[in-house]
Amino acid sequence: MALTREFKKTIRARVKRDPGFRKALLREGIENFLSGDVETGKIIVRDFINATVGFSKLGGVSKRSAKSLLRMLGPGGNPQARNLFAMVAHLRQSEGVRFEVRSARLASPRTQSIANPSKEQISTGERSSCDESNWRGLA
Repeated sequence: MALTREFKKTIRARVKRDPGFRKALLREGIENFLSGDVETGKIIVRDFINATVGFSKLGGVSKRSAKSLLRMLGPGGNPQARNLFAMVAHLRQSEGVRFEVRSARLASPRTQSIANPSKEQISTGERSSCDESNWRGLA
């Protein structure tokens, strides 16, 4: 348990002295929510709130009790989208940042192996069926 407290103190200290880290921490929390890793997103956003505005102030702005916000972001919490987005909007405004969501295609397993060949493929010189002669220009 002491390690966790020490880690949280370290996070708070870094957030206070490094604005870039503070923004990256908020971005990481939001990205975790968007990618479906809600539990990690809740942990990161909770740490961000504790290190910046605090739950009491956020509760006053959002017209929710600090206790309710803590429960939402707790291990068993299940925040509604409207509450979560309102919370993120306030945090975003308080930091003076704007986030954009952009679509990107996930690499297929075949494309993934071409882009990131395994050690075996590299050492044996194995080539996929999509070598340079088979590629069509991608614009």
